[in-house]
Amino acid sequence: QLVDFAFYGAYYFGALILFILSNLSGMDIMNKWGYKNGIIYGLLLSCLGAISMFPAVQGASPGDSNIFYYVLVALFIVGLGFSLQQTAANPFVISLGESQKGAHRLNLAQAINSLGTTIGPIVVALILFGSTPKSGAELNEMISNGSISLSTIQMLYLSVGGLFLVAAALFYFSKKLPQAKDDSKFLKAPNALSALLIMTILLAASFYFIFDQYKDIPNDEIILNYTILSLIIVVGTLLISNKLAVKNKESWGAMQYPQLVLGMLAIFTYVGVEVTIQSNLGELLKVDLGNGLNPIGLPSMSDSQIAPLISMYWGGLMIGRWAGAIAVFNPVGKLKTWLYILVPYLAFGVILLVNSISGFDISTLYWFALCVAIQIGGFFLGKEKPALTLKIFGILGVLSVLLGLFSNGQIALYAFLSGGLFCSIMFPSIFALSINGLGKYTSQGSSFLVMMILGGAIIPPIQGKLADIIGIHESYWIAVICFIYLTYFAQKTGNLIKN
Repeated sequence: QLVDFAFYGAYYFGALILFILSNLSGMDIMNKWGYKNGIIYGLLLSCLGAISMFPAVQGASPGDSNIFYYVLVALFIVGLGFSLQQTAANPFVISLGESQKGAHRLNLAQAINSLGTTIGPIVVALILFGSTPKSGAELNEMISNGSISLSTIQMLYLSVGGLFLVAAALFYFSKKLPQAKDDSKFLKAPNALSALLIMTILLAASFYFIFDQYKDIPNDEIILNYTILSLIIVVGTLLISNKLAVKNKESWGAMQYPQLVLGMLAIFTYVGVEVTIQSNLGELLKVDLGNGLNPIGLPSMSDSQIAPLISMYWGGLMIGRWAGAIAVFNPVGKLKTWLYILVPYLAFGVILLVNSISGFDISTLYWFALCVAIQIGGFFLGKEKPALTLKIFGILGVLSVLLGLFSNGQIALYAFLSGGLFCSIMFPSIFALSINGLGKYTSQGSSFLVMMILGGAIIPPIQGKLADIIGIHESYWIAVICFIYLTYFAQKTGNLIKN
């Protein structure tokens, strides 16, 4: 969970630093750069983080755990670059055409992203190990006999840094791409800045006490209390800020808009639930209750058995985003209907093919096609409306996790895996709904939304600590709560936009 904490926490600090600099200079830094240049600078910063992995592990030997802290710093720098890219890229994509189809263009971008998420781990495994899958015991054997070393990983990260550099060059030399600047006058938001700084200080204090617990025998209840406190700090700060902003709008900037503040909480919740379902799923399936079965009544699984299931979870995001991107191409009539049916199964086939080529047993995944059919039905009911689609998928998310909690066997497994299907279109839908009507505050609002990717650093540890106390299966109630809020946000924001 420290990897999640470092990486997703970087999104918050990156966007916060950008907001602080904008307020100090009296101008919107992102608008001054232009969204295109913002993407380039983010890619270059991520390149720096990837390259810094080389000296971070230089000279280390197996079991040298102190090096892990340097690795986390390198990942934090990569995350800072991603924060800058997200802040610029999302409004950039929305600005490339009609605002009504902004969410669909974001779905297209996310669809390509999800393809990389699905095949990336397989490619990395092939580069590092020469084959896949590998169990923990096999990896330990490869390390002990010298067939894999840190130099291999160093070269991998240098290659990743090179890819970031190539991507930055493509944007730089693509002269036809607009900068997509918003040239309206920037208004400072000192009250919003103060609120965020206070929230940051309180969060830092909360996590200081959490990490301090690990100097000795940790107390699970104390750690859980502090992680829940961090959640209360975020929610409380944002809700109080929006209430105060009603009285003095200009000093609060984009926070004066209720759809944005609710959207910040929605992004926080969405990223948290998307990450926490899969972060804890592997441990859920590994648990042996003493009778050879895990908490959902299936045989306790090994790493190699779990790998294709995690791939299918992330693949579910790809399936939904491929379908969500169809509207960008303006198909009509029966062609459009058939594309909404065929494209998700095309994506499903790609996932099965990739896992099959990689040597995984995919026989347990075939019935997941029924879950894909339910998602397709959700798209038809959503009628390409972001608020309605988000509401439907939020309800489906609630039902899927409840089914996973109250059933067992393959049904429970598919129910948890389908969380990826129902999370798939949430980010672009939330983003488009949140910045709707912000005008000159669009860039500032985008920065606030990216900050809330912080949810990926807070919600998974809350579930993890709940798992230590009440059991890992029961800890999935946190996912139910997250999906309920996302459903509420869709309903509430849909009404706000109408009004």
